[in-house]
Amino acid sequence: MKIGFLHTPDDLRCPISAISLKKYQKIGVSVLAESKALTNSDEELEGKEGIEIASRKDILSQSDIVYCNTPLSPSELKKLNKDAIVVSFYAPFNPENKMDTLKGSDVKAFSMDMIPRTTLAQSMDVLSSMASISGYKAVLLSAEKLPRYFPMMMTAAGTVKPAQVLILGAGVAGLQAIATARKLGAKVQVFDVRKAVKEEVQSLGAKFVEVDGSSDDKAAGGYAIEQSEDYQQRQKEAIHNSVKLADVVITTAQLRGREAPILVTKAMVEDMKAGSVIIDLASSTGGNCEVTKDNEEIKHNGVTVIGDSALYNKAIIDASSLLANNIHNYVATFVKEGAMNVDMENEIISGSLVHPKSE
Repeated sequence: MKIGFLHTPDDLRCPISAISLKKYQKIGVSVLAESKALTNSDEELEGKEGIEIASRKDILSQSDIVYCNTPLSPSELKKLNKDAIVVSFYAPFNPENKMDTLKGSDVKAFSMDMIPRTTLAQSMDVLSSMASISGYKAVLLSAEKLPRYFPMMMTAAGTVKPAQVLILGAGVAGLQAIATARKLGAKVQVFDVRKAVKEEVQSLGAKFVEVDGSSDDKAAGGYAIEQSEDYQQRQKEAIHNSVKLADVVITTAQLRGREAPILVTKAMVEDMKAGSVIIDLASSTGGNCEVTKDNEEIKHNGVTVIGDSALYNKAIIDASSLLANNIHNYVATFVKEGAMNVDMENEIISGSLVHPKSE
């Protein structure tokens, strides 16, 4: 059985690591890869046992599973080996999804971002892997941009107060941001509509900003859900009070299949202190801050606002290594005794199938 890895010019994370390569050998899977796909790997992979450098054309025609960080084009899908499957990121619930690339094709396509977010699938959860890095890097970036210290400093010239950091959303990215900001000595406040995360937030030494009356949904896969108008108004007032006092605001809140909720309005930004910093990790789905521009750094009324949902790229070696492990753990579910076994009774496989969908 062969798995082929293709190069993606607009996503340079390497989908193979030295560790995952050894694991493929153990389950009887041969690896084909384009040379350019190996950029940013944790070790030099060319020449290692178990990997063959091949052309894109040969990978498409010879592989049983084809993986690419971004979806294949319709013309490339036609070049696939008979019965081959493709694995990528199709984001079917996002407004700007990649599902159109599959129109007219009968190939089985699986999406890494649709793997069920269950305990059984934790080792395959690439969204969590990347979110953890993004939360960490968001704090470091804000510390660099903020014209102040993060920790309290007692000097002969006087005492410098610690920076006030507000984190909106206590998912994987938010929790990593809390831990990192606390390690740097900042005072941290956290807001999240999910009361279940309160204890986690407090265990990391942060203050949980609580607004009564939120709705929760355990079936939302770790995402927040849309709240009532009454709750949203009280939420807005609570966040505004915290934003005014904050030196740094890091936003991470996203709704599955919908645009990110606006939590920080233009008026709130204009109430912030000059020199303050906002890092918006939800910018790719519209942003949690009203003035955010995706993939841009702007100044608004003296406040630096950075929109970047892919901050994991600033730690691309580790991002590649984690991605490679996530991919291997997922692909292993398709392999039985060294042969392809697409078991649609397996909830991980059936849950991540995006095309063709069964009626």
